[in-house]
Amino acid sequence: MKKKLLSCIMAAVMALSMVACGGEAAPQAGTTSQSTEKTEVSKEEAAPAVEVAASDLEPVTLKMYFHGSNVTDDSAVLDAVNAYLKDKINVTLEPVWGTWGDFDQNAVLSLQGGDDIDIYFTCSWSADEYNKFARDGYWVRLDNPDNNLIAQYGKELWDLLPEVLVNGATVNGADGYGVYAIPGYKDIATQNCWDVNVTLLEKYGYTVDDIKNTDYYGFEEILKTVKEGEGADFYPLLVEGAVLERMVDNVTIVTGDSGTGNFMSYYLNPSDLSKPGAYGNKIVNKFATDEFKKFVEQTRKYYEEGFIDPAMGNKTQANDTRTNKQLSGQYLIGTQSYSLGYELQASQERGIHVEMVPCTDAFVDTTSSQGAMMAISTASKNPDRAMMFLNLLNTDPALMTLLNYGVDGIHYNTNADGTITFTDKRADYQPWTNGMGNVTILPPTDAQGVDFWDGFKAYYGSAKEIPILGFAYDGSQTETQMGAVANVVSEYMLSLCTGTVDPAEKLPEFLQKLEDNGINDIIADANSQLDAFMESKGQ
Repeated sequence: MKKKLLSCIMAAVMALSMVACGGEAAPQAGTTSQSTEKTEVSKEEAAPAVEVAASDLEPVTLKMYFHGSNVTDDSAVLDAVNAYLKDKINVTLEPVWGTWGDFDQNAVLSLQGGDDIDIYFTCSWSADEYNKFARDGYWVRLDNPDNNLIAQYGKELWDLLPEVLVNGATVNGADGYGVYAIPGYKDIATQNCWDVNVTLLEKYGYTVDDIKNTDYYGFEEILKTVKEGEGADFYPLLVEGAVLERMVDNVTIVTGDSGTGNFMSYYLNPSDLSKPGAYGNKIVNKFATDEFKKFVEQTRKYYEEGFIDPAMGNKTQANDTRTNKQLSGQYLIGTQSYSLGYELQASQERGIHVEMVPCTDAFVDTTSSQGAMMAISTASKNPDRAMMFLNLLNTDPALMTLLNYGVDGIHYNTNADGTITFTDKRADYQPWTNGMGNVTILPPTDAQGVDFWDGFKAYYGSAKEIPILGFAYDGSQTETQMGAVANVVSEYMLSLCTGTVDPAEKLPEFLQKLEDNGINDIIADANSQLDAFMESKGQ
């Protein structure tokens, strides 16, 4: 009875929020089949609309753990957010602003310690990785047939998501095959690009077409010319080792691989990303391929010619050095996992003309479809209200803008055309936009332009799905080998992928250690799972 009353109350709250209660039924995933089709919820399960004020709901405080934040002053924002939430769903929000530096360790410690956090950021690449933590019982199954939170409180949100996000969120977890987190509607495709300092490129008589009309193995002349012109302390090739290797060899991350050092690869078909690549629908040890050997040999050559900063091969220096050189424009060609419109932001931040040159078309894989998600912890005392909050956050532009961009007149100003311009106070309040949910309901910035979100949806809507979309490796049977191999990868991969060691010496040594620590067992297990997955898809 209590559950039914709460359902009725929520229906009324959503009606007050001007969100429709009718329409297509919400999905369930109540079987063990790998089918990705939406199933309907019967009319008997739908909550009837009853006129009940939000103030009739019991007041609840929700704690939410964010990732990638740079927040030093949130007082004005939280005052506005919590006043708004009180009127809508009688909730007080207490955010935990995790940063790029501290989230992985602290969020996992919080989960394992049973902290009273209701909602956590999760994804395919964070330490609280979506698939593993769903299997291990940390996330509430949101479409559980016995208590379908999506059907009761999140239908509006679920109906607006692209199907590829719905499919990517449906995984095998502790309570069966279903949905264990709400995917963020963000840059849902991957496109690896050369990040080009066009200002410097044109200084030496080259154009972007000179980058487009060659590839990694043809950059030598341009790099040499700019290196000689800028001096010995200038390094024209600014690389993130792991990203560089994926760009050059046309490989994608296998979801479920070790987050501390990916060693499994699926090779793409660059001429048609929806078709199998060089190794078919198989996962390979990428370090043992001819493609990887060719790549590290060329990278070593570039390093010896002074094109790559030695700091790129140093784990403690690489990220900060790369970021600083990007922001100051001290590079010619860099590596970038692209988000639509990023070249506009980069040009403004760096004070140079930046262009992005794709290595392939945009594609959707499991990693990108699970790139940013919000999960309700099984330790939460208020999962129903947490689902109400996530529904509101992802469907209400006023709330999403408040929590993401701050307060109008303080952190930004709204322009006559509906775009916004950030103020200096934005520096005090910078949550990670893509880590918060449905970015398509945010107002466009003045740099993006009025029609930005139309182009955004068209761009990501046209991205092709790779053949193994939806697959995630379950390493529960190879945990010992996974840990041992990850340690070996950590020892060798970065230096090989940045040219700071000689592959003639180090690559054979690396490959032998990988075999000694069980990589072949892992690859065999992964392909067995992938074969079963592809068979379930009828492929």
